[in-house]
Amino acid sequence: RSEDNLPILYNRLVKTFSNTTYKYEIIFVYDCGTDNSLNVIKGFSESDKRVKYLEFSRNFGHQIAITAGIEHSIGSAVIIMDGDLQDPPELLPSLIEKYKEGFEVVYAKRKARDGVGFFKKLSYKLFYRILKVLSPIDIPLDTGDFRIIDRKVV
Repeated sequence: RSEDNLPILYNRLVKTFSNTTYKYEIIFVYDCGTDNSLNVIKGFSESDKRVKYLEFSRNFGHQIAITAGIEHSIGSAVIIMDGDLQDPPELLPSLIEKYKEGFEVVYAKRKARDGVGFFKKLSYKLFYRILKVLSPIDIPLDTGDFRIIDRKVV
C-alpha cells in the first residue's frame, strides 16, 4: 500500500539530501488511490515546506501523473521516481554526479524487477522495444522512470 511506503520514501529522500547543499522540492502526485496516501502526503506538506503535492480528481494514469509533476516543478533539474520504493533514493547522488558531468538526461537501469510477474516483465520488455522502433529519441532499453532531466528537457 502506498500509504505505508510514503513515510519510508520521504525519510529516505530527506536523509539522502541531508548531507548536500542542494535546494530541492519534493512533489507527490496523488492520483486517487484507495488508501490514506493523500492524508500522509498532506502531513508531509504541512511539516516540510519543501513538500508539495498535486491532487487529481480521478486516476488519470501513471504517465499523466509523472507529466503533471514535471510541469509543476521549478528546479533546474527534475528527478522522476515512483513511490513504490523499487527505486532507491540513495542512488540519487550518483545520478546527480552524472548530470553534473553535462548529461541532460541520466537514466537509472534496474538490474531486476522484484515482485513483478512474468507477463508484466514481458510487457515492459515489449514496450521499450516498440518505443525504440517508433521514437526518434534514443531511449536505452529496459530503463524505468527513475531518472534526472535538465530543465531544458522539461
